Amino acid sequence: MGHPGESAVERTLGSLRAIDAVAPSDASVPHPSAPPTAPYRPGPPAPHPAGGPVATQNEQAPRTLEDLYREHRMRFVRLAVLLVDDPATAEDVVQEAFTGLHRHWSRLRDEHAALGYLRTAVVNGSRSVLRRRRTAREYTPPHTADARSAESLAMLSTEHQAVVSALGKLPRRQREVLVLRYYGGLSEAEIAEATGISKGTVKSTASRGLEAIGKLVGDG
Repeated sequence: MGHPGESAVERTLGSLRAIDAVAPSDASVPHPSAPPTAPYRPGPPAPHPAGGPVATQNEQAPRTLEDLYREHRMRFVRLAVLLVDDPATAEDVVQEAFTGLHRHWSRLRDEHAALGYLRTAVVNGSRSVLRRRRTAREYTPPHTADARSAESLAMLSTEHQAVVSALGKLPRRQREVLVLRYYGGLSEAEIAEATGISKGTVKSTASRGLEAIGKLVGDG
């Protein structure tokens, strides 16, 4: 699109996405100050629809809720971390999203719909976290070293780390749109569905966000 900051954001979140893609799908985000918590694991499948198989788009073998959890949980945690700046909170947001998915399992037609539900739930859960922070009298954002997976951040260049830091300074909607587009790899239509805004608003919000990033870090 030629906006200031676009190539920097695209390179940075593309690099982070590539790093996270090779991480174990069920790995936990390191967070030294957070006590270990048991992840949400669907129990033995009850009679359909509670956790039973859901059809895939290409009509291959049905996927179960546990399949989706195992294969996609880590990616949604990374997405939530970029939105809320705190791994422990991101884990909670994704946990709630999968719990909600379990409750709505019977209403979802296929795997694509299930992933769409999770994206929207993670975005909405992250928004709720940010609203609570704004109303809290005392909130100290975590240090940058604690606000990302230590492994992923250490593998990013100084330039990329600066872009990630700049994303955290954007207004909530701009950050959501850029993270979903360049880290999540979503189309404008998918971002609109996940965030509850129009495609036109997605486009204009992305433009403003990229311009802001350009001013903060330059486009190198």
